[in-house]
Formats: sequence, structure tokens, C-alpha cells
Amino acid sequence: MIEAWSPEDVYAAEAALEEELASGELMARAVEGLAEVVAARVAQLGAETVMALVGSGNNGADALYAVAHLAEAGLSCAAALDPERVHEGALEAARAAGVVLVTGAEALEDVAEADVVVDGILGLGGRPGLPAEAAAWVRAISDDAHVIAVDLPSGQAADGSGFDPDGVLADETVTFSVAKPVHLLPPTEQACGSLTVVDIGLAFESDPSVVRLTFDDVADLWPVPGPDDDKYSRGVLGVVAGGEQYTGAAVLTVTAAVEAGAGMVRYVGTPTPDGLVRAAVPEAVHGEGRVQAWVVGPGLDPTSTRRESASQLAVARRALAGEEPVLVDAGGLGLVDDAVIDARRGRPTLLTPHAGELATMLSRLGSGPRARSRPEVERAAVEAEPLRHARALADRTGMTVLLKGSTTLIVPPDAAGPVRSQADAPAWLGTAGSGDVLAGLIGTLLAAGLEPADAGALGALVHGVAADRASGGGPLRALTVAHGIPGAVAHLLTRR
Repeated sequence: MIEAWSPEDVYAAEAALEEELASGELMARAVEGLAEVVAARVAQLGAETVMALVGSGNNGADALYAVAHLAEAGLSCAAALDPERVHEGALEAARAAGVVLVTGAEALEDVAEADVVVDGILGLGGRPGLPAEAAAWVRAISDDAHVIAVDLPSGQAADGSGFDPDGVLADETVTFSVAKPVHLLPPTEQACGSLTVVDIGLAFESDPSVVRLTFDDVADLWPVPGPDDDKYSRGVLGVVAGGEQYTGAAVLTVTAAVEAGAGMVRYVGTPTPDGLVRAAVPEAVHGEGRVQAWVVGPGLDPTSTRRESASQLAVARRALAGEEPVLVDAGGLGLVDDAVIDARRGRPTLLTPHAGELATMLSRLGSGPRARSRPEVERAAVEAEPLRHARALADRTGMTVLLKGSTTLIVPPDAAGPVRSQADAPAWLGTAGSGDVLAGLIGTLLAAGLEPADAGALGALVHGVAADRASGGGPLRALTVAHGIPGAVAHLLTRR
């Protein structure tokens, strides 16, 4: 598991450790680790020149000390800086080591010619955006240069709240002791490149603010049946999905649930998808009955006035009013109103919207049941600040929110709990029906007894791995992902 702590918690941990260490020891540990990483990349790339972009804070000092070490080892190093606003000890070390120090417009040519650029402009305490002089340095970086950010790419929000396209876009980020939200959250993760964590000895008493499951976590979480289990103890999943307009969603959801290992799947649908499910998934049982969890919504039309839809929608509403865990997706999201919110308070519920659906829900529900106005929320706003808007929906509904995207967020209703973040899928997974597969997969985990946040994170990971294995680097269809779930699970369970 990768755990990320907030900048405030990191500062507190650093302050506590500095009281126990000799002056400068903590920075020396960071510099040593950073210099080792930069030296390794220089060797791998056959680079000849290294340029540090140096700000006034500790990250700038780390970068400047690191290139001083590299210069002492014989590498050609330079640093762009303001000598009046830089760490004095680092500046002295750089001069003594023969680092070429440049400033202002003079630095631009050297920046453009560097093979490796070390970004130490801003640190965790920096505000999003770059100072004008530093922005010019960043614009001068060659497209061919390998950019290594110190702690975080300068210009990006340390808390992961917002992405600056004019900020540093790193090939690699070297951070210290633990990851930070900027490294794991959309939209800033895209600016970080690969992540290297250098241990400098920090200890934390607080819980992380963001966590990400890794492949090694799957064996500890996946509900593997024992010799005494049967189809009922493994979990019966009810699926209310599909309709006369979106018939395939039912097949995809039920197929994914069966492939993920549900003990039994009960399907409730309208005539056309019902017939398709009977043909495609003969293991499924049809009709309402006792279940351990529900999936409500893939391909469902909550506004349908068709006679055949009435009984299906009645089952969907009973599931939302019941006590069993419920995953609500796609068309089912339109059934979530104040009555459903009240009925499900304290009951395990997972909403799985994409950005457009989340924007629609926030616009429809507003900030509260008696809110005087309900401002329109645009999809673009959700995409720009996904965590803020997912948190708003979790606060409004008291439900766990899984916001689908290239990086999937799982936000618990308790604001004190950690946010889950998963980025395991290839871009090829952005295809029609993939959300239906995800719903069936996560629904199976809910029926097996996992809590919504765990089920959401684990399901997103396995969904991504199944897609990656099925894709092989090329296009794929959602049904192929569903059929790839057993192989992905087996691979993850046996890889240790």
C-alpha cells in the first residue's frame, strides 16, 4: 500500500525529527538520497549536463546541494538561481564544487541545453503557479531533457487540488519518506511522472490522507473461498440493470459479477436484456430474492414509462430502501433523492459516477434538502477539481463516492478517513461498457462482505489489471475485460 500524508502532517513530522537530530542532518539525508537518484539517471541516460532550477526554500537547497555533490564527482553542473534568495550553505557548497551559477535571462540558454533538469523551485508550502522568472526557466526546458522534481513538480498544488499546465511536468519526482497527495491524486499525478521515495526517517502519528492499493495488497483483501464455503456464504449479488434501450449493460454487469466469483447472481430486468442474460450467463438466477448486496443502475432508465420497466424500477427502489449494501451506478444515480439519502444513512452505499454524472447529481441535489438555490455544476469543473467535488457529493449524501477516471477516486462519507486513489488501467479501458463491468466486479466484493471503500479500491485495481492484461497494448472491448477478471485475480493472488 502506498500512503500519502498532507503537507501539514509532513511538516509536523519533520519538526519532531529535527529536534532529535544535529542541525542540518535531516537536509543532509534528503540531499544524499536525491543526489544518488540524479546520478543514477545520469548514468542510465548517458547525460553530460545537469541543470538545477533553484528556489529560495528547502527544495531549492536540496537541489543545489545535490548538484554540488555531482560536480565534485566530475559532472558538468549548473544552477539557475537568485543569489540573494537562496540557502547560503548550499550556495557556498555549489561555488566550492565548481557549479556554474547563472541568473535571469542568462540562465535560459543553459537550461535549454541541459540533459537533466532538477526542479527545486518550490516546495510543499508553495502556492500553485510559478514566479515569472521561474516560469521562463520552465518554458526553456528542452523536450528531450529528463526532468526530476524535488518533492513535487513546482507550480502544482501540493494537496493535489489543481493542475497547472504551465507548471513543471516531471519525468520523475523524488520525494522524502512518504508520498504526498500531489503524487496520488488527479489531476496533479499526471505532472509527477514516476515516483521515487527516499527514506529520511520520518514517523507519523496521524493517519494518511490518501492511500493506494498495490498488487501485493490483493491477497490480503480478496475474498478467497474456503473448503466450507458454498454459493450462499460466498455472497449472493442482486443486479438491477439494463432496459429496452441499453440492453447490453445487463450482460456486462452480470458477466463481470459471475467472472469475479459471486456465489450467485440474481438478475432483475426487462424482457429483452432478461433474454440476453439467460443466453449469455446461464448461471444467473432471474427474479427478486434474498441477496447480500445489490448493484442498481447500469443501463437502467429511471424515467421509463414502459409497462415492463415498472416492476424493475420497483425492485430498484426497494433495494435502495433496504438494509443490504448497494452500489448505485449510471441510471440508478437518478433515483438518489433526499428520501433515499435518509433511508440509506449509515448503511453501506457506493455511488459510482463519472465526472458528468457527478456534476449532474450535485446540480440536482444542491448543498442540502432545503437549499434555496442549486447552482449548476459543470462537468469541466469536476474534471478540474475532482476531489473537491467528489467530497461535496459524499458530504451531501453520506455515501461513499467512487469517481471514475484515469485515476479513480474513492471518497468516504467520513471526511476524516483517507481518500483511496487507483491508477491501474490502460487508456484503452475508456470504452463503452467498462463501467458496467466495474459495477459487477465491485458488487461481488460488496456481497462478499467488503466495506464500500475497500471494495471500490480493490475492484478498481483488479478492473485495471484485467484490462491491461487483455489489452496487451492495443484496443479491447468491455466484455473481454469481464472475461479477463478470473485470470487477473489468479495472477494477483499467486504473484508473491
